[in-house]
Amino acid sequence: MFCEKAMELVRELHRTPEGQLPAFNEDGLRQVLEEMKALYEQNQSDVNEAKSGGRGDLISTIKFRHCCLLRNRRCAAAYLYDRLLRIRALRWECGSVLPNALRFHMSAEEMEWFNHYKKSLATYMRSLGGDEGLDITQDMKPPKSLYIEVRCLKDYGEFEVDDGTSVLLKKNSQHFLPRWKCEQLIRQGVLEHVLS
Repeated sequence: MFCEKAMELVRELHRTPEGQLPAFNEDGLRQVLEEMKALYEQNQSDVNEAKSGGRGDLISTIKFRHCCLLRNRRCAAAYLYDRLLRIRALRWECGSVLPNALRFHMSAEEMEWFNHYKKSLATYMRSLGGDEGLDITQDMKPPKSLYIEVRCLKDYGEFEVDDGTSVLLKKNSQHFLPRWKCEQLIRQGVLEHVLS
């Protein structure tokens, strides 16, 4: 039926909770594009027939197909744009290295877009704050204290703190560390913030 495949793409994203990325539906998108091509070709033949044969009765059918084309285009663009917004949010949540489970759900073009976005963001952060740059992905929420207590969820190895001391992060060990140094590891699932 008209526009059903396109609406299913939008529904698929709507059903997926915010912050998650469903698998790229290449087959569904291809079906929408094929339907659009078929509608366009049917409209072209009807327009030619209406012009040459003077058939005014085809105009309502042509307008209906054209509206279906516009709706399919709008749904496909919304599907792709929403996925890009989710992928951009993943860069801020997960960091510059995405987990394999998320990479598996992305198309090659989306991976390329993510890499370009990651490089652009890194270039911008290097331009801020003098020689070392400024990591604006840290402290997504204003901290209540500069140090936090964390528990290590998996073996990570040595972790160097600003003052030059290094801490061995072993599974189930607890440490009192600077928040800004731990935030990325918390997002990656290496550390867990212990709320006391």
